[in-house]
Amino acid sequence: MLLEMPSSLAGTYKSPAQRARVVTEAWVSENMYCPACDRDSLEELPPNMKVADFQCDRCEERFQLKSQSAAFGARILDSAYKPMKQAVEQGTAPNLLLMHYRPQVWRVQDLLAVPGHFLTMSAIEERPPLAPTARRAGWVGCNILLARLPEDGRIPVVAAEQITPKDEVRAKWRQFSFLDGWRAEQRGWTSDVLSCVRRLRTTEFTLSDMYGFESELHGLHERNLHVRDKIRQQLQVLRDHGILEFIGRGRYRLRD
Repeated sequence: MLLEMPSSLAGTYKSPAQRARVVTEAWVSENMYCPACDRDSLEELPPNMKVADFQCDRCEERFQLKSQSAAFGARILDSAYKPMKQAVEQGTAPNLLLMHYRPQVWRVQDLLAVPGHFLTMSAIEERPPLAPTARRAGWVGCNILLARLPEDGRIPVVAAEQITPKDEVRAKWRQFSFLDGWRAEQRGWTSDVLSCVRRLRTTEFTLSDMYGFESELHGLHERNLHVRDKIRQQLQVLRDHGILEFIGRGRYRLRD
C-alpha cells in the first residue's frame, strides 16, 4: 500500500469536489484490499450505483467511500434518511471507508474501515428537512454518528500515515462478523453495550459499572423498559463470542 495519491488525475477537473472524488477513488482502486476476506483488491462499481462505490468480487461485500481533507469528527454527513434507515433495518447498510487526506500533497493521512453491521439506528441521526426555499425543499438527510460506534467498528487501516498490517485489519473485521444477518434491534443492543464497555477504559469491570450506562441505553432504546436485563443479556452474548470472559461475582474481563 502506497500513501501517495495519483494527483495527476486532478489536472483535468476544475471543481475541487470532482478532483477529490477522482483522485481518492483511483487510490482505493490501486491500493485498497478487502478487509472482509483475503482478496487483495476492490472493484470500482459504475458511477450510477446507489450507496456503494466498490465491491469485492470474491465475498461480494460492498463499500462506500467517504473522503475529506479535514479529520473526521463526531458526525459524518450522509445521504437521505429514509433509505439509510431502511438499509439499517434490513441489514443492508454499506461498509464504509473513511479517508482523511492531505490535499496539499495528495497523501492519505488516515483511513478507517467501518463494517456495515455496526451501523445501527443508534448511530444514525435524522437531520432537519431542507427549507422551503431550497432547491430540494423538504428533503431529509442524515448524519452517521461516528462517536456512537464502538471502537471495534472503527478499524484503522491507516492512522497518522502509519499503515496497519493487513492481517490485523482482517482479524479485527472477522472478530465481529457474527453480527452479520442479525436483526437491527439485536445488533443495536450488542453494539451499544460494547461501546459502553470500551468507554470504561479498563480490562476488568463489574456489572455495577455497566449499570451506570442504564439511563443512556434507555435513551437509545426507549421502548425497552428492562434495560438492566438487556445489559446482562448482551454481556453474555459478548462472552459467548469470545469478546469477554466472566470471572465471577459480577466481574468481567476483556479477552483482547
